[in-house]
Amino acid sequence: MNFNNYSRIVISGLSGDSGKTVVSCGLLASFIDRGLQVASFKKGPDYIDSAWLSFTSGKPARNLDTYLMGFPAVKYSFMKNAVQFGINVIEGNRGLFDGVDISGTHSTAELAKALNAPVIIVQNITKVTRTAAANILGCMKLDPDLNIAGVILNQVAGERHGKVAKDSIEDITGIPVVGMIPKLSAKFILPSRHLGLITPEEFEEKSIIINDLRNIIEENVDVSKVLELSKNVTSLDYKSEDFVKQDYSTKLDNVKIGYFRDQSFSFYYPENLELLADAGADMIPITPDSQADLEDLDALYIGGGFPETNLKFLASNNSMFSSIKKLVVEGLPVYAECGGLMYLAEEIQWKGNTYSLSGILPIKIKMFDKPQGHGYSEVVVDNENPFFDLGCNIKGHEFHYSKIIYFSPDLKSSFSVLRGSGCFNNRDGLTYKKVFASYIHVHALATPEWVKGIIRCALSYQEQKKTKILIER
Repeated sequence: MNFNNYSRIVISGLSGDSGKTVVSCGLLASFIDRGLQVASFKKGPDYIDSAWLSFTSGKPARNLDTYLMGFPAVKYSFMKNAVQFGINVIEGNRGLFDGVDISGTHSTAELAKALNAPVIIVQNITKVTRTAAANILGCMKLDPDLNIAGVILNQVAGERHGKVAKDSIEDITGIPVVGMIPKLSAKFILPSRHLGLITPEEFEEKSIIINDLRNIIEENVDVSKVLELSKNVTSLDYKSEDFVKQDYSTKLDNVKIGYFRDQSFSFYYPENLELLADAGADMIPITPDSQADLEDLDALYIGGGFPETNLKFLASNNSMFSSIKKLVVEGLPVYAECGGLMYLAEEIQWKGNTYSLSGILPIKIKMFDKPQGHGYSEVVVDNENPFFDLGCNIKGHEFHYSKIIYFSPDLKSSFSVLRGSGCFNNRDGLTYKKVFASYIHVHALATPEWVKGIIRCALSYQEQKKTKILIER
């Protein structure tokens, strides 16, 4: 398939917190206001930036992570979700050349080259003028094969400040400065906290702030020039045989998979839910502080998020705890990631208070002020568990301020941690009956074994329930 006419642009920066998400969301809103079709993508394993891109564009943003997924799967995801007659916005992460090693492997720059996409650098010029040109020139020299097409200056203190920086960059590098965004008051900044930005689900004025960002971009960025740059792309050839999508041959029939979904549990890659639905599962969103009936479920998926921000309500729903514990004893498969693992604990300590949780796993958790696990992870399955085969190697990522401060010595684990923090003692993948809990987030395109495991467990439990009904008759 030829991607010659798929307009695309990478919005990158020289560091984290350079303003990439503000610019990306503002541009997307502006493009939509012009009547253009848009698709948005986020480089790396991020959930929260992706949520803002999703909200702004009106459809799921896709993560493009070459470390987790490999380059063929990244190209497949872009091919599948890009718009042909519109513009595709790809937000980078960290600094442009920051990857997993000194070579910048899996960096935003490498992703841009893989997609043959031009790059716009969002540059914070606080207290610098001509030095800004040295930074851009250095990027050009570091990788001459990278198509740095434009620069957007951020945190511009005034007209003279912006003009000197702009003229310096254009004179020294020849790269056009397509925007100069002034220092913004707090009301124009996307709200944040310990894990980064606050998710759109938690922010009541999200529509207002996106409209504000659109206005800021349209007043300070040459949007037409950005569109022009996005069309200056070389052909991206993709061969379908480069990435073979897994065929989950067992088509699910009337299988119901529940998943927690509210402001406390919102960290789900769209593909994780979609691939289960594609296999035939009826995906049922559940609000964990509700009185939902779980009896008809064949499996439960509890993703990550911010359960610590809603502990009072979660801890007060004893009926939900009792329902899940009862079903777990009966054999309900439960897969829990990060925030989901926290929900399954006996208790959690946060800000001087202790909250009782479901108590399904014999662990106790404490929230800390600094990250207890942050970055890519890699594990190998070395113990029996409901979802993964022995010997399976899994890549994922973790980002958590919580830590297990107590665990029963009888608690079983199935992951040996090769990279990352895990749960404790270089172990992860906690198991109890058909429950599996991990601090590691996995992406279904990167870990097809995850989808197979969910399907296998759900079918087994469904069959178990059918057998029980026949016996009782």
